[in-house]
This record gives sequence, C-alpha cells and structure tokens, in this order.
Amino acid sequence: MTTTAPTRVQVPVASLRVSAYTVPTDEPESDGTAEWDSTTIVVVEASGGGETGIGYTYAPAAAGALVEEKLGELVRGRDVLAPGQTWEALAAALRNAGRPGIAFCALSAVDQALWDLKARLLGLPLVDLIGRVRDEALVYGSGGFTSYSLDRIREQLGDWVAQGIPRVKMKVSREPARDPHRLDAARRAIGDETELYVDSNGALSCKQALLWAERFAREWGVTWHEEPVSSADFEGLRLLRQRAPLEIAAGEYAYVPADFRNLLGCVDCLQADVTRCGGITGFLRAGALADAFGLDLSAHCAPSASAAVCCAVPRFRHLEWFHDHVRLEPLIFDGVLEPVEGALRPDRSRPGNGLVLKRADAERYAA
Repeated sequence: MTTTAPTRVQVPVASLRVSAYTVPTDEPESDGTAEWDSTTIVVVEASGGGETGIGYTYAPAAAGALVEEKLGELVRGRDVLAPGQTWEALAAALRNAGRPGIAFCALSAVDQALWDLKARLLGLPLVDLIGRVRDEALVYGSGGFTSYSLDRIREQLGDWVAQGIPRVKMKVSREPARDPHRLDAARRAIGDETELYVDSNGALSCKQALLWAERFAREWGVTWHEEPVSSADFEGLRLLRQRAPLEIAAGEYAYVPADFRNLLGCVDCLQADVTRCGGITGFLRAGALADAFGLDLSAHCAPSASAAVCCAVPRFRHLEWFHDHVRLEPLIFDGVLEPVEGALRPDRSRPGNGLVLKRADAERYAA
C-alpha cells in the first residue's frame, strides 16, 4: 500500500497594520529615577488567511515607525505558521538599527501578533498553542508611586489585597528619607500576611542598596527588592544577591538573549517583559534559560499580552499587575482579563489571545 505524505498548508502574512495611542495617567507618577504623566502603547495587527492577530508594546510611537520601515516588508508573505522562523529573520534585519531597546520593542509587538494570528487560524486559544504547563498566572499588585500621597498608597495597595491579591509592590528610593513613612503606611494598609515588595528602579548605589535592603527586610518584612542598583551593574547585583536578606530581581530591561545571560548569577529571580524581550518567542527563550539555571521567571507588566506565555514557562513566579497598564488596556481592548483569587486565567473559550482592538474608542488617544 502506498501512502502519500500530507501536503503542508502555508498561509502567508498579508499585511501589518500599526497604530499608536497615548493615554494620560490618572495623576502624575514617578519612581526612583523617572517621572511621567502618560503611557504610549504601539499596536501591531497582522492579517492573513482571513484572520487578524494582535500584539503590542509599551514604547514611543517611533517603535511603530520602525515596524513600518524595517519589518513590514520582511513579514509580508512569510508563513504565518512559522513565527520562530520569522523572528530570526527580523532580529537579523534589526542589527544595524541597534537591537537592544526600541528595535526589540518593535519586534516584540510583531512577534506577538504573529503568534496570535497563528492561534486564530488554527482555532486554538493562544495558551494552548504555546503549550501550557499551568492554567493560571499568579499576579502581584504594582504601583505605590513615589509621587503618591500616603492616603493614595494606602488606598491602592489596600484595594489590591481586598481583591484577593496577596502580594503588592511599591516604588522607593527617589527620596529615601521619605520611604520609612511610606512603607509604614503600606504595611498598615495591607496587614502582616501580605507579601510586600519594593522597586528602586536602579536609584541606589551598591552600598546604599545593601543598607536599605537590611532595613526593608527587618522593619517592614519586605521580601523582594527589584533593581536596587542599575540592571547594568552586574557586579553590584551579584554582591547584593549574596549579602542582602531578601530576594534581588532584575530583567525588565533585558531585550536580546544575551541580556538575560548576563544576569545569570546576579539575581534570585529573573524578570522578562514580553513587550521588550522579543515577544512570545523571546519570552519562551528567557524562560528556558531561567529553567536551565534553576531560576524562577517573573513577568514585567503588560498583563493582557503576558498571561498566556506565563502559563507556558516551567519555572514561573508571578506577573506584574501594573497600575498604568491595568488601567490602559481596557480602554484599548475588549477581552482583557481580571484576576480571580490573585491569578489571571487565560480565556480558553476564544481563539488567540482573546483581545479585540476597540478602534473607535482607541482613536481618541491616537498618538
């Protein structure tokens, strides 16, 4: 009996559409090293085979221009069913544009859109296409900006705990002399049972960070110190990991695979941002690296883009339920997830990531 090999179906990417939206914050915000009053999201829609996939990045609108100038023609005509192959071609094409930074933000949005398009063409929820190893992603509430009043800190962090999120994070180190009062307010608002994290956004020197890490742990029961020093200060991070009495985390500014490799041995928990690190393809590679070296991976921000891939990495810790993005994403998309008992559960009743761009609503924020 003669058998015939099945014919492989190939669906070409027909088009990419790029849009950018800038949404004002609900009040001025700051952290240890930056201040802002708006957030820009760049959305990429990839179409082919009668379906459209959605991806996005939090970056300047220039990331969208880079998609149009450098990536659009390279993507069109490529096989929707091979996002990893497309990722390699796009990453190579960005070499002279400077891959770490805005170029990989652009790539991240395109890669997400291609994975979502593939899932929709196959009629699968994205979390199942990627290959889930869990059904939900634990979250932690994140905000507590240094610009907030004590009342606002108490309200925001306390509300997350009331919603069933048992871990919260606040910004510190912009004006260290103010932090004890801010931390007192936070701890009183969340009680003794809730995990408290802090984020310095690289504002401290190594010696300052060591002194504060000891105080954070001893006086307020803090268990996680994110970017106590710059994420580029590998020696400082490594020293703090060895000597500080709490966990040291970094990785939100890791873009290319080598950025994650450089953080090995420097952190207790590696972070990755699906809107910066090369999208779903890049996030999975970061997760594999973390797993190989016995590290947990924590997802930075962008909850609607992150939930599915968070359920696919082996050593996943938690996903940042970041105030700005939590507020922005429902303004731009239908289908965003809400945490239940401190976790996001991807919607497996819908193909792809479940997001629908609310184009008419979003236009009021067009960048």
